[in-house]
Amino acid sequence: MLTSIVTAALEQPTKEFPMPDVADSHRMSRVDTSWLRMDNDVNLMMIVGVWLLTPAVTLEAVRERIADKLLKYDRFRQKVVTDAVGASWVEDDDFDIARHVNAATLPRKRGQSQRQALQALCGELATTPLDPDHPLWQFTLIEDYEGGSALIARVHHCIADGIALIQVTMSITDGGSDPPKRRKVAEEDPHEGDWLADAVLKPLTDITVKAIDMYGGGVAKSIDMLAHPQQPLLSSLDMARSGLQVLNDVAAIALMDDDSTTELKGQPAGRKRVAWSEPLALDRVKVIGKALGCSINDVLLSCVAGAIGQYLRARGDDPAGKEIRAMVPVNLRPIEQAWKLGNRFGLAPLVLPIGIDNPVERAFAVRARMAELKSSYQPLLAFAVLSITGLFVKPVQDMVLNLFAKKATAVMTNVPGPKQPLTFLGSTLRQTMFWVPASGNIGMGVSILSYAGGVQFGLITDEALCPSPQAVIDLFEPEFEKLLWLTMMLPWQDAA
Repeated sequence: MLTSIVTAALEQPTKEFPMPDVADSHRMSRVDTSWLRMDNDVNLMMIVGVWLLTPAVTLEAVRERIADKLLKYDRFRQKVVTDAVGASWVEDDDFDIARHVNAATLPRKRGQSQRQALQALCGELATTPLDPDHPLWQFTLIEDYEGGSALIARVHHCIADGIALIQVTMSITDGGSDPPKRRKVAEEDPHEGDWLADAVLKPLTDITVKAIDMYGGGVAKSIDMLAHPQQPLLSSLDMARSGLQVLNDVAAIALMDDDSTTELKGQPAGRKRVAWSEPLALDRVKVIGKALGCSINDVLLSCVAGAIGQYLRARGDDPAGKEIRAMVPVNLRPIEQAWKLGNRFGLAPLVLPIGIDNPVERAFAVRARMAELKSSYQPLLAFAVLSITGLFVKPVQDMVLNLFAKKATAVMTNVPGPKQPLTFLGSTLRQTMFWVPASGNIGMGVSILSYAGGVQFGLITDEALCPSPQAVIDLFEPEFEKLLWLTMMLPWQDAA
């Protein structure tokens, strides 16, 4: 399993690599380094989002706001410099706000609506690499869109995860708060430090000992060394072997069967399509959840599974009796620390019962799957896997990530946004959506975002595997309505 994948890489003489002496630099954490290296020919590790604003805003005003607010976060002024042992954040001496905040016209083909043109542009930008010689983010303003403006954001995943980026992007809205003042650089932990030890590695050690009765000194030594990332880890072949052996023995993710075969799984082409839905009223979702004894997530994920199943049926790919997995990020840090950026989440494999046609039965099945995950340690293991793969060269990391890709069809994330409508430069932020990137050869990303009393779905797909994500999106609301009506038809007892 994981150990066998990296055996060839480990069976080589090792040596210590000196840390680069770069002025004003900070070492990138191992987990963030993993995300940096995940870019491949078919999937770029960029989080892409869009804001729809009414009335229109100007490029000059957007640049001024972003320079005033966003640049107070160090990462947005720093570029990435790689070296033999990983990467560092380095101040970009050639930083130019005009390079990172620009305007574009919205090209439209004959018969194409503005929304379709915007979706096409977002898909194109999702496959356009960011300039590696400068900070890995960019905003593109469409000044004239549906009576207002559209603002497209692209941020590389190595900067932060979705939860952190929601908090950061909210800071540039009207009335948004600045990040708390950071400690002096000398006092900062440039890597995971105590957080990794307390939140991930200590629980992992306890689970390992309790679950498989491993009391060997090698395991304890490996975990302890992982908890101190300042040490030159690549100089310890024993640490790498032992650490990967622990993960090999306890990571149920690696032991799972490959995912069900559907036309959504295969070799991506690297051309992206995006789509999004109109918001559903969150109160209606809550009513169904309360009636069925399900969470809001259970209801929404059931609709996702139903929409995917119906899409496959319409294309002659019968999903009966099939389930697919979606890798779901699990937040592993307090929300009040999101401003610190970086990636602090694990990955859990959620089973989506796409073969169940009855909406109520499917909702109960999703609820059962979610209950299993709540007591699982797999997110911690996935985080540790990412930490370890950040130690190795990209080909080895790619092999590890492709192992995970075989177990899933999609990446899915559910991010809570602000409950009240926001304004930006005096304009109303009427709708917002983002798309989660997929790693390895996974060709679908599902995003669920709540905002201002509504909840909506976003979908990014590879053209070779799902050429029309809007066709899937258009099935979400019908699946929700079917679940609503069946819930209302259930035999309810009169309230006492």
